[in-house]
Amino acid sequence: MIISALLRLLALLAVFVCSAVLPGQAEPGSLPPMRAGQLSVSGLSSGGYMAVQFEVAFSASVMGAGIVAGGPYFCARGNLGTAVTVCSCTTGLPWCGVSPGGTNVSSLADITNRNAAGDRIDATSNLAGHRIWLFSGRWDTVVPTAVMNDLQDYYRFYVPPENIRYRTHRSAEHAMPTDFFGNQCSVLGSPYINNCGLDAAGELLGWIYGALNPKNGNTPAGRFVEFSQDEFLPDARSHGMAATGFLYVPPGCEGDGAECRLHVAFHGCKQNADFVGDAYMRNAGYNGWADTNRILVLYPQAATTFSNPNGCWDWWSYDDRSYAERSGRQMRAVKRMTERLTGQP
Repeated sequence: MIISALLRLLALLAVFVCSAVLPGQAEPGSLPPMRAGQLSVSGLSSGGYMAVQFEVAFSASVMGAGIVAGGPYFCARGNLGTAVTVCSCTTGLPWCGVSPGGTNVSSLADITNRNAAGDRIDATSNLAGHRIWLFSGRWDTVVPTAVMNDLQDYYRFYVPPENIRYRTHRSAEHAMPTDFFGNQCSVLGSPYINNCGLDAAGELLGWIYGALNPKNGNTPAGRFVEFSQDEFLPDARSHGMAATGFLYVPPGCEGDGAECRLHVAFHGCKQNADFVGDAYMRNAGYNGWADTNRILVLYPQAATTFSNPNGCWDWWSYDDRSYAERSGRQMRAVKRMTERLTGQP
């Protein structure tokens, strides 16, 4: 036990020392104040769970979400054991407790309603106007389709069926699906982006925002801004967020970004800049659509901690018991970033 803990600590130190800043990046500055609108979110894996809880908690500010391999709001119930056996299959053991209906969606809806009644999250009535895009790979061994089916059932408590689009792929593993970059579709491995001939980023953005202009390609024409996340969460790394995050600014959104939209893309575990460099930011598929549709893309960054060695977002309370509420540290930090970019107080 002691040896295992020491090895894990050494691994964390190695990641921190070697990969704290992307190669070629200058010292991070401040996130620029802008006046974008139409806030939406998406995410993969732990980023999918983060996107769900962010959308539900701040439903008055968000208009829609795209979830790839995530699960219902508060699925883990603040318990790591539940997170890795009921809401995902991440124990490393040859068995998993995931089963159809296993997350108990009705009880999660009850918790959601109590949180809203206690003013810990926004009113659930806001969700009725949201647009939801869901994706599950039938070969996903980390967040099996049964969990995503429960997520669809959860959303049906609040969102009209016609506002929910649910896509599956018969041979997709646990990864962000693209039509131009990544491993083979059935592969589980870094950078957890797979070429499945399916443009998930384009589909989810189009479902949330409506018809989009065609993308010009997959090489970003805009620029990345590296900014300090410590401004939004002091000593961010100790709370599971990296010291820096990234904003993609397409050509049409220079200046104050007025009349531009804002999308927040939450990466998955082992997918932040420490683990995969700029692979997710450049190749998850968002930027080409951002270039032709005036969409700012915020790429906040999670980080490794001793209790979170894979750099996941906090969706089971590794840092904060209020992790799924408006007052959650990571939740509040990202919300403040979006307020800076939308000009909201």
